[in-house]
Amino acid sequence: MFSYILRRLLATLPVMLFVALFVFAMLDLAPGDPAALLAGEDATAQDIARIRATLGLDQPFALRFGHWIWAVLHGDLGTSLFTSQPVSYMIGQRLAPTFTLMIMTLVLSVAVSVPLGALAAWRHNAWQDRGIMLGAVLGFSVPSFVIGYLLAWYLGLQLRWFPVQGYVPLSRGLGASLYSLVLPALALGSVYIALITRITRATMLETLSQDYVRTARAKGVHDRTLLFRHALQNAAVPILTVIGSGVALLISGTVITETVFSIPGLGRLTVDAILRRDYPVIQGVILLFSFMYVLVNLAVDLLYRVFDPRIKY
Repeated sequence: MFSYILRRLLATLPVMLFVALFVFAMLDLAPGDPAALLAGEDATAQDIARIRATLGLDQPFALRFGHWIWAVLHGDLGTSLFTSQPVSYMIGQRLAPTFTLMIMTLVLSVAVSVPLGALAAWRHNAWQDRGIMLGAVLGFSVPSFVIGYLLAWYLGLQLRWFPVQGYVPLSRGLGASLYSLVLPALALGSVYIALITRITRATMLETLSQDYVRTARAKGVHDRTLLFRHALQNAAVPILTVIGSGVALLISGTVITETVFSIPGLGRLTVDAILRRDYPVIQGVILLFSFMYVLVNLAVDLLYRVFDPRIKY
């Protein structure tokens, strides 16, 4: 197991190097002269030259990339062009809201979608199956920001059950913090719930048609035990794969969700940085999200053996 983890970590190095290369090249790939765009229309040639020197654009690409990646390896992601604060400090301030929202959305999505998908497979072609699949289609079809606005209008403004904006820090209590993220988590998890529900249903339908399931049913095994202990455990590997790959949906969805609900997280920081053309902040956030996604996929691979001991590394 340890050797497999080591091999996977080593295999992520080329991936992260490619991501870092792409992220750093954003300045050169951006249309026009980034220094001129940052300087504004009334800037003089001296102003543009000063900004180019600040960004390092007056140096060769390979040299700039080498200095940047060396600084990143030492925890230095650069300095914001707008606030003049270290990018690592700005990201650290926004980590808690985003991580709390993503973890809450992940737990809520799995807790809702897996039982729904299992029920839909168990009651195949019944009204329960058709109703759950209709909800899954709606979850795929309606954009998350539209669902967010509808939830904020009905559950927040009409029924006044939940706050519609803002975030309560964890320092003020776990319950209060989670309560402030209920609506954002529901909006962000709508597509994720639909995805996991459909995959769970499809995988469970295949598993329930296996001979050992029919044998267990003939021996009088209780339906709940048969469904969740035998069938679901054997169908867990494809579901885990979808859960891991679906983290990309959460990462991209936080950008819109945090903007809709005014949550001061990494998604909101990304939007503000893009509007201000704050390239060091954009580079730092994208690099962090990419690293998170790689780690999540590594964790999913390690969990395969927990649910299926036949898998060897």
